[in-house]
Amino acid sequence: MKKLLLNRLIDERIVAIIRGVTGEGFDGLIGTLVENDIHIMEVTVDTPGVYEKIERIKTQYSDQVAIGAGTVLDSETARLAISAGAEFLVSPSLHLDVIKTAKRYGKTVLPGCMTPTEIVQAYEAGADAIKVFPASVVGPKYFRELSGPLGHIPLLPTGGVNLDNARDYLDAGAVAIGLGSALVGRGGQVMDLADVKEKAKAFREVVKG
Repeated sequence: MKKLLLNRLIDERIVAIIRGVTGEGFDGLIGTLVENDIHIMEVTVDTPGVYEKIERIKTQYSDQVAIGAGTVLDSETARLAISAGAEFLVSPSLHLDVIKTAKRYGKTVLPGCMTPTEIVQAYEAGADAIKVFPASVVGPKYFRELSGPLGHIPLLPTGGVNLDNARDYLDAGAVAIGLGSALVGRGGQVMDLADVKEKAKAFREVVKG
């Protein structure tokens, strides 16, 4: 399952990051993403009712959507997310206990790292791919430099990735991109769903490359 999910990530190349969205806006957002071929999503654990939301997506969309939990900072949160149906765990920073928990339950895990030392440490601990965050601080050139000595480690930039630079990250060696505000809006305020639809289509075209 872990290998299949990683292959799907590399194939589809987009992870939608949903933070703080509640109410009817949440269901509409998920439906719009699915309808426009965005099938890998993480709901951050600081979103109200996150575990119920993960469970609902898992039930409603079954094999259509790979649903994960984001901003997972400790093993207890990891276990709760997995119990709710999360297929993968994402962190903004490196937490070895989260990696260990994910491995114990056979789930994919993407810890957040910045330096080469963190990236190697996380990968050796069992991470499936590395979330480089915040990517805007280092830019696409950093990924190109890393692709030499660390080209065997899948890297996913998150934080500041947008339509203007997404292709640059992929061309520099990133296997996929994490999209939050550039795709779905910021701080729980969802873009108009028509805008989400257009953004989704535009990003899909970009990643086709």
